[in-house]
Amino acid sequence: MSSLLESCKLMDQSSSALSTVAIASAALSCEAARANLSAFDLTDSGDGSVSKEDIGVSSDIKVLLNSSKLAVSSNKGDDKVNTDSFSKIPVVYGNVREAVKSLHSVIRVVSNSGEKLGGKVLHLCFELRNLGEDSLERVRSNLGSVGVEGLKGIFEKECLSEESLRNGVKLAVEAGLEKDYVKLVKDVELVLRIVWKIVAWEAVSAFFVLEGVEFLNEKTGGKGGEFDGGNVKAEKKKKKKVLLGKGTSVIVEMIKDRLMSKGECLEKIVEEFLSFLDPKSADFDGLLKKVKEILESNESRRIPKTPKGTRDFAKEQMTIRKKAFSIITKVFERHCATALDTPAFELKETLTGKYGEDSKLIYDLADQGGELCSLRYDLTVPFSRYVAMNGLTSFKRYHIDKVWRRDNPSKGRYREFYQCDFDIAGQYEKMGPDFEVVRILSEVLNALNIGDYEIKLNHRKLLDGVLEICGVPPAKFRTICSSIDKLDKQSFEQVKKEMVEEKGLSVETADKIGTFVKIRGPPLELLSKIMGGTEGSELLKHNASKEALGDLSILFDALYKSRCIDKVVFDLSLARGLDYYTGVIFEAAFKGGVQVGSIGAGGRYDNLIGNFGTKQVPAVGMSLGIERVLTIMEEKAQNQAVRATETQVLVAILGDKLAVAAELVSELWDVDIKAEYKVHKKVMKHIEYAIDSKIPWMVIVGERELNEGIVKLKNIETTTEEAIPRSNLVGELQQRLKLDP
Repeated sequence: MSSLLESCKLMDQSSSALSTVAIASAALSCEAARANLSAFDLTDSGDGSVSKEDIGVSSDIKVLLNSSKLAVSSNKGDDKVNTDSFSKIPVVYGNVREAVKSLHSVIRVVSNSGEKLGGKVLHLCFELRNLGEDSLERVRSNLGSVGVEGLKGIFEKECLSEESLRNGVKLAVEAGLEKDYVKLVKDVELVLRIVWKIVAWEAVSAFFVLEGVEFLNEKTGGKGGEFDGGNVKAEKKKKKKVLLGKGTSVIVEMIKDRLMSKGECLEKIVEEFLSFLDPKSADFDGLLKKVKEILESNESRRIPKTPKGTRDFAKEQMTIRKKAFSIITKVFERHCATALDTPAFELKETLTGKYGEDSKLIYDLADQGGELCSLRYDLTVPFSRYVAMNGLTSFKRYHIDKVWRRDNPSKGRYREFYQCDFDIAGQYEKMGPDFEVVRILSEVLNALNIGDYEIKLNHRKLLDGVLEICGVPPAKFRTICSSIDKLDKQSFEQVKKEMVEEKGLSVETADKIGTFVKIRGPPLELLSKIMGGTEGSELLKHNASKEALGDLSILFDALYKSRCIDKVVFDLSLARGLDYYTGVIFEAAFKGGVQVGSIGAGGRYDNLIGNFGTKQVPAVGMSLGIERVLTIMEEKAQNQAVRATETQVLVAILGDKLAVAAELVSELWDVDIKAEYKVHKKVMKHIEYAIDSKIPWMVIVGERELNEGIVKLKNIETTTEEAIPRSNLVGELQQRLKLDP
């Protein structure tokens, strides 16, 4: 076992070094191919959908290529070089980093488990193969455009191929299946050596594309043409010096210094180059140290980051968010609700015990003022506390604000996010508020124009009746509901396994639950079927279930008359895990291409307000998962022009007279025209800014315009321009802006 552990430690060191050198080789290939760098514009979205290692790889590549004139930004360059071999780099290399770190972690804590070590080693093997294949694709691309004949022939003698990698992986997998962990490590070491050779060849081939002709001419004293072992393609003009990245230029100079004093035979030069990148060579540590120094000394490494599960919103995102909040507020106010705001944190006792199994996600705050407090988990419990505290018996309110949950971030799931809530508390006609909040959810989603969606609807008393009929003990109702609530993400067999193995239900009870929770369909049709079918006979004999079916009958009729029932699905699997629901429950799901999960939910909670006071005030409400809705809207907006500001007019002053700009722009502000100003001598700078910012109108004022008492009014879209009297500016703009859409 000790020899296995030592072998794993050596593999850990070698693969860690490889993950660093491979980044440098890939960066050189980016420049050799004039690659598009858009694949490296990764940012931390805050929800865990982008791996930290992928972001780290992208950042390292951009550090090495900083100031490069060869690798291009996302809005420039030739699409033909934007191939998979470059776009896959963040994920492929990020996965290798994760596998290396995972193996390193196990080595630190494991000293007697060959199985754990073997699993991590095999995982690393698969990721190394992917890296090798990706790098090999770029080697061949580089060799196809290299200006030195004979180099390709030297490479072909190495017999490096995808097949050699796959054969190595097959041997490793077979050793793993046989639990021969010593052989497994040896087989993976073979794969690692092959990948090292490929990565080294990527650096060789990229170097010769970038510097080969110039380097060999310099090495042969400027003779050019033929040299010992190869031929430099003739160049009629002196090669124009290209500007490499700040990081890659340092690496290239190190390589040139190493090779300049060696022999003039091409094979010897290549052999010396490969030796420089061999981790066993004496000079390799110097190269590795220099690459790490370049990456770690970068100033961006010291820039602070947002906490996991949170994010910043750029101006384009804020434009979409403001639009969405405006639409939602308009719908809420159409239904005559008043706005409410509550503190960001509550007494811990206010929140405890209201969220079932999710209570563990409440963010507790340090006790600094003699009170135990927690960040609010949702907006419903604070609303209920407010109603009870103020002795209200009737209140229709909306609230749009942030909430916090100590959750594991995933796609569309954050630790800090906005909720948009609408609630109706008080005594009303039966099912009236329930109908209205479902209708409001439908109105909001329609107004946001996100695309197709459905609203799944159920009744908590009906679900409790199902559990009782199936033989679930009342003490397990809530925890079994939590399992059933996972059916939108898991198969029934997975949920059944949880109910039986983790929560102690019998197989028969779980199977009987399955016959009910698989029932879903159009509300009126399915309700009619249940009322007259075999499942309904059992439910109608149960008082709570019978009451629930009566409630749903009234609700579905109202939704039908309201012309929004086509978006509603009656689904007996809908459980909603929160403890405070007592009646109708519903959840909206997006049915378009973006996978975001639930985008809105709610239900009736008749007992929650009474928990805080002496009066029981029935209530029902809905909450929009605005972050997920915004993800959909941002996805749709990618191919559309999004204006970060609502600027209508740019006052462009040609020269340096701030006072002129202040006078003109203030006149526009005074009449509520959205305007901004720029002071610059070059008119094209103003025009470029207006075009980039999508500002429709420009007022241009230079020395001649000042002397003649005029201004030039330019329409950016049509590019037409006309001179108007200075005194008519405000009136002309007011008239034209009214005509503009």
